Amino acid sequence: MGQAHSSTSPQVILMGLDSAGKSTLLARLLTGQVMETSPTIGFNVGTLDLDKKTSLTVWDVGGQKSMRPNWRYYLDDCKALVFVVDSSDPTRIPEAQKVLKKVLGDENLRGIPLMVLANKKDLPNSMTIREISNQLDLPTYTDRLWEIQACSALKGLGLQQAFMSVNKLIKKS
Repeated sequence: MGQAHSSTSPQVILMGLDSAGKSTLLARLLTGQVMETSPTIGFNVGTLDLDKKTSLTVWDVGGQKSMRPNWRYYLDDCKALVFVVDSSDPTRIPEAQKVLKKVLGDENLRGIPLMVLANKKDLPNSMTIREISNQLDLPTYTDRLWEIQACSALKGLGLQQAFMSVNKLIKKS
C-alpha cells in the first residue's frame, strides 16, 4: 500500500459514500467525458492538470462500507481531502456526517484542508449548500480550512473551479 507516491504533484483524496458520484466526477475531470462507472473496488487515480505549472494527483477511493477501513492507507501523504456528497439524497447525509467526522479524526489528516463537493446539484430538490454544511457539522471544524461547493459531475459543472479552490487551500495551509 502507498508505494505510488513518486509524483511531485500534491496528493488529493476523493472520498464519500458509495454512489455519491466520485468516480464519475474523476472521470469527468480527467477526460471531460461522462463514463459508465461501476462501484469502485480499491481505487482510481489520475493526475489532474489545472494549468501548465500545477497538477494534483487525485485518488478516488471506493466508498462502500466494506472499503472504508482501507481509507486510512491513503491518508499518509494527503494534502487535501475532497469529500463528495450526493446533495439529492438527504437520507444519507447523517451517514456521510459520521464518516466524514471519523476520517477527519485520523492523525494523518490533522489540519489538512477539506473541500466538500455537493454533487448532483443538477437534480431537482437537491439540498442547499447551507443545509448540507450544517448537517455535516462543517461550521464546527474550526481547526482546519474548509469550503463547500456545488457541482454536477454529470453536467461537468463546478468541477474545475472546485479543484482550483482545492489547490488554493493547499497553498494556504
